[in-house]
Amino acid sequence: MNPIVIGAAAGLVLAVVALVFGVWGLLLAVVFGAIGALVGGLVSGRISARALGDVLRGRRSL
Repeated sequence: MNPIVIGAAAGLVLAVVALVFGVWGLLLAVVFGAIGALVGGLVSGRISARALGDVLRGRRSL
């Protein structure tokens, strides 16, 4: 899929979530989406757990 299509679909989903659940539901959906993306990156190997740990400890920047 094209990144523009994925971004547009994500925007539409977030807009519907905001309309249905309000601002707090939207923020919760964004937080869970970020956590899901992080876990997916770790499982697929695109994100290194060691590098992520270094960034969280302040040893390295992104």
